[in-house]
Amino acid sequence: MAVLTSSAPSATVDIAGSAWPVYKLEALVAALVVGALLLLIIGSPQVAVLAAAAVAAVRWTVGATRTASRS
Repeated sequence: MAVLTSSAPSATVDIAGSAWPVYKLEALVAALVVGALLLLIIGSPQVAVLAAAAVAAVRWTVGATRTASRS
Protein backbone atom coordinates (compact mmCIF):
# COMPACT_ATOMS: atom_id res chain seq x y z
CA MET A 1 0.00 0.00 0.00
CA ALA A 2 1.32 3.44 -0.89
CA VAL A 3 1.33 6.13 1.75
CA LEU A 4 1.19 9.71 0.60
CA THR A 5 2.88 12.30 2.76
CA SER A 6 2.95 16.00 2.15
CA SER A 7 6.47 17.24 1.49
CA ALA A 8 5.52 20.83 2.29
CA PRO A 9 4.73 21.55 5.93
CA SER A 10 1.55 23.41 6.75
CA ALA A 11 2.14 27.16 6.94
CA THR A 12 2.05 28.31 10.56
CA VAL A 13 2.76 31.48 12.48
CA ASP A 14 4.18 31.42 16.00
CA ILE A 15 2.00 33.48 18.36
CA ALA A 16 2.97 33.48 22.03
CA GLY A 17 4.70 30.14 21.71
CA SER A 18 1.82 28.45 19.91
CA ALA A 19 1.84 27.56 16.21
CA TRP A 20 -1.27 28.92 14.48
CA PRO A 21 -2.17 27.82 10.96
CA VAL A 22 -2.28 30.76 8.58
CA TYR A 23 -5.87 30.02 7.53
CA LYS A 24 -7.06 30.75 11.08
CA LEU A 25 -5.40 34.16 11.04
CA GLU A 26 -6.83 34.85 7.58
CA ALA A 27 -10.31 33.99 8.90
CA LEU A 28 -9.93 36.39 11.82
CA VAL A 29 -8.66 39.23 9.64
CA ALA A 30 -11.41 38.69 7.06
CA ALA A 31 -14.03 38.77 9.81
CA LEU A 32 -12.66 41.99 11.25
CA VAL A 33 -12.58 43.67 7.84
CA VAL A 34 -16.08 42.55 6.87
CA GLY A 35 -17.48 43.48 10.27
CA ALA A 36 -15.93 46.94 10.25
CA LEU A 37 -17.02 47.68 6.68
CA LEU A 38 -20.58 46.54 7.24
CA LEU A 39 -20.78 48.48 10.49
CA LEU A 40 -19.68 51.63 8.67
CA ILE A 41 -21.87 51.08 5.61
CA ILE A 42 -25.05 49.65 7.13
CA GLY A 43 -24.75 50.92 10.68
CA SER A 44 -26.29 47.80 12.21
CA PRO A 45 -24.00 45.98 14.65
CA GLN A 46 -26.18 42.87 14.54
CA VAL A 47 -25.85 42.47 10.78
CA ALA A 48 -22.13 43.25 10.88
CA VAL A 49 -21.41 40.65 13.57
CA LEU A 50 -23.48 37.93 11.91
CA ALA A 51 -21.91 38.52 8.49
CA ALA A 52 -18.41 38.65 9.96
CA ALA A 53 -19.01 35.39 11.83
CA ALA A 54 -20.26 33.76 8.63
CA VAL A 55 -17.19 34.90 6.68
CA ALA A 56 -14.85 33.66 9.41
CA ALA A 57 -16.62 30.30 9.65
CA VAL A 58 -16.48 29.74 5.89
CA ARG A 59 -12.79 30.67 5.63
CA TRP A 60 -11.88 28.57 8.67
CA THR A 61 -13.78 25.55 7.32
CA VAL A 62 -12.25 25.79 3.87
CA GLY A 63 -8.76 26.09 5.35
CA ALA A 64 -9.28 23.16 7.71
CA THR A 65 -10.65 21.02 4.89
CA ARG A 66 -7.72 21.79 2.63
CA THR A 67 -5.23 21.09 5.40
CA ALA A 68 -6.91 17.80 6.26
CA SER A 69 -6.99 16.70 2.61
CA ARG A 70 -3.23 17.30 2.29
CA SER A 71 -2.38 14.98 5.16
